Amino acid sequence: MFTFWYSFLLFYLNVLIMARVMRKGSGTRVKRNMYRGIIYIQSGYHNTILTVTNIRGDVSCWSSAGACGFRGKRKSTSFAAKKAAEVVAKKAIDFGMEEAKILVSGPGQGRESAIREFFKSGIKVSVIREKTGIPHNGCRPPKKRRV
Repeated sequence: MFTFWYSFLLFYLNVLIMARVMRKGSGTRVKRNMYRGIIYIQSGYHNTILTVTNIRGDVSCWSSAGACGFRGKRKSTSFAAKKAAEVVAKKAIDFGMEEAKILVSGPGQGRESAIREFFKSGIKVSVIREKTGIPHNGCRPPKKRRV
């Protein structure tokens, strides 16, 4: 009876260890070199998010002003966007990116400083395109206040 439970326990522990090992192995990503890519700059009133993808649209790296450690009002500044762009440019160069299209959207402050930072980093910018949505008489406004 003792040997049965002992072997059962060993089998169960072995299964747990193997599951843990397999989980760890699946998290690694294959690093691919890409010559050209697309850089998306989403600049809102409160944050600036930068995403680097390949031509097909698979995300290779990203950063934001919040991810760089800025919080609150400082997160919406152009300096925070510049620092986030610096981080993303460094990651993109590590991936082997040399040429990029930049697609900018949103009304935030950090747009120009982020674009300038990509020029400084040495990535050749082929196109800068504005794709902010403009409402054609959009949503109905809230009703007038009665005081």
